[in-house]
Amino acid sequence: MSPDKEWSKPVREAVLQSLEKNGLELAGDIIQGASPNAPKGDVFRICNEMKTQNPEVVVSIGAGSSIDATKAAVAYMILDDKYPDLNDYFGTNQVTNMLEKSYRRLLPVVAVQVASGSAAHLTKYSNITDMEAQQKMLIVDDAIIPPKAVFDYRFSVSQSKNLTLDGGLDGISHCLEVFMGIPENKVKKASQVCLLGIELIITNLKKAIENPDDLEAREAIGMGTDLGGYAIMIGGTNGAHLNSFSMTDILSHGRACAIMNPYYVVFFSTAIESRLRKIGEIYKKAGYIKTNLNKFSGRDLGLAVSEGMISFSRDIGFPTKLLDVPGFNEGHLNRCLAAAKNPKLESKLKNMPVPLSVDTVDEYMAPVLYAAKTGEKSLIKDME
Repeated sequence: MSPDKEWSKPVREAVLQSLEKNGLELAGDIIQGASPNAPKGDVFRICNEMKTQNPEVVVSIGAGSSIDATKAAVAYMILDDKYPDLNDYFGTNQVTNMLEKSYRRLLPVVAVQVASGSAAHLTKYSNITDMEAQQKMLIVDDAIIPPKAVFDYRFSVSQSKNLTLDGGLDGISHCLEVFMGIPENKVKKASQVCLLGIELIITNLKKAIENPDDLEAREAIGMGTDLGGYAIMIGGTNGAHLNSFSMTDILSHGRACAIMNPYYVVFFSTAIESRLRKIGEIYKKAGYIKTNLNKFSGRDLGLAVSEGMISFSRDIGFPTKLLDVPGFNEGHLNRCLAAAKNPKLESKLKNMPVPLSVDTVDEYMAPVLYAAKTGEKSLIKDME
């Protein structure tokens, strides 16, 4: 956590009192949390400080980046003598494989969440950024799921407007992308989580921005983003999340996903018509789609739902195309396409309802990116 920040004081005091009440002692000074996007450097720093304290349990207090960095740092602290290159930890089940080969186990982590958004306190994911390359990488592993998680939604009142918006859109993206790409045999389970999560956030996000102390809205957003966390434990995110990893220098994660997803909805539309109709009804109920969705099918339905999503983004002051983002340039698109061909991020391609391979990325993902750049959806190709 950030021990000197004003927002953290009530959370810090509540945690310290709870530890003392239960007979637990601090192993040392409170360790500073991670910067936004969980830079690699923060992972190494947290790891080294934990080593000097030699704790039996790690309590991570913060938002998604701090919790993600802590999860990675705990794994690195236990394994770095045998596996010193952090890049080896990225991908799916790499940490589990290392633990099994070395006959080791991770220290337990208690994740105390303070911000509605990534749901890092619940998930098997740790997003870590190489700041030099401006590329986010991903650990996907059940071994890093915190054994205990705490989130008192009242503490999210201290979230800034931008953090509230970014976190809310990240939660929507988790639910949306999982629901679009989930295998048919898991649709029933996923729909109960994903559709409710989307509705809770869309219905309450603007309320929380207009009245930050609205506890009912804050609780709804917290529940919605937590459902997003459960969603990505059932299925996985795909295109928008993958592209967001290559835009860390110009966009927060939630904001990047919010820009990209309306364009992926059009690309995926012919493969997910029945699911898309349910998503569209949520936006229609909230007033962001005015037309009768029953008139549309296939790509036309995708275009209608996409416009509803863009209307929602406009209503809360989010950019709706990449050219609206300060600092955007063609290099970001090239970086997105290169990252999509990285084997360690292959899971995002496989999670798409229209799965892509390394060989088809340039043909089909590039038009989606260029559509997101200009806002011109006619550039998006249908996959045969």
